[in-house]
Amino acid sequence: MSSPSASLAVWASSWLAGVSAPDDVIDAMAEWAPMHLIVAADKATAASTSLAWPSPRADGIAALLTLVRATSGRTPGAAGAGQPGNPGIELLLPSPGSAQNLTPGTAFSRAALVSGQAVLVGSPGADGIGLVPAVEGPDVMRWTVHTVRIPDHFVRDFSLGEAEYAMRDAVRDAAEALGTMSALPTRTPNGDPRTRIAAELESLARHRYPIDTPERVLRVLESADRVSAILSVAQHDSPTEAPTAAAEAARENLIRPLWSAVRAARLSAVARSIEEGAPRA
Repeated sequence: MSSPSASLAVWASSWLAGVSAPDDVIDAMAEWAPMHLIVAADKATAASTSLAWPSPRADGIAALLTLVRATSGRTPGAAGAGQPGNPGIELLLPSPGSAQNLTPGTAFSRAALVSGQAVLVGSPGADGIGLVPAVEGPDVMRWTVHTVRIPDHFVRDFSLGEAEYAMRDAVRDAAEALGTMSALPTRTPNGDPRTRIAAELESLARHRYPIDTPERVLRVLESADRVSAILSVAQHDSPTEAPTAAAEAARENLIRPLWSAVRAARLSAVARSIEEGAPRA
C-alpha cells in the first residue's frame, strides 16, 4: 500500500462491505503509525461531527470508522454501498498541476495538495467529509477532518484496463530512466540499484490489502509500486555537479509523466477495488 489514505480507503470500504472487521482496519492502519490523532478543521466541522477542535485527540482509527459510517449512512455489510448516487469513499492523490476532484480555493484542497493525498466520504453532489493525514512524528499520524462538497462525478485519467496497460509501459520506461540517471557520476555510492529497489518494494509490501481485493486490482497496484520504487531510487542519486537548467528540465520531463501514470493507476485501481467490493442492493 502506497499511502495512509489508500489504506484507509480500501480497508474502510471492505469494512462497510462486511468483509473486514474493525480490528482488521485498525491493525492495517497501525502499520503507518501506532497512534492516530483526530481533529476537526474548523469550528463548524467540530460542531457537526462532535470531533475535537482546535487541538486533536488521540481517538484512533476506531473514531474515524465511526465517522465514516455516520457520514456514509451505511451499516457495515448492508446492500447498496458504492452504488451510483449513494454514499461512498474515494481516494484522492493530488499534485501541483493535477488537482482533479478538488474544489479550488478551499482549505481542504490546500491541505490535500500539501499532503498529496486525502479521502472523501459521502454522497455525490452532497456535503460530506474530507480526511487529510499528516505525519506528526515517527509513531503519530494526525487526521484533519474537513466538511466538503462531494463532486457529482469523479474525473479519472485511466480506466482499470488502461491503467494495467500504462503500467506495463511505465515499468519499462522507469527502468530506462534509472539506467540513464545511474550512468551519471554521483556524490556518494548508494549501492546496487536492484537491492535498493527491492528494499523500497519490501517497505510498501508491509501494508496489506483486504482479502476481497480483486486480483486484477492487485496486479495494477503492484506494478505501480514497482514503478514508484524505481523512480524513488533514480531520484535519490545526487549528481556530483549541480545540473544545468537544461539538464534539470530534461530530468523532470523524464520523471514527471511516470509519476503521473503511477498516481492515475493507483486511483483507478483503488476506485475499482471499492466498487467491486461494495455489496449490491
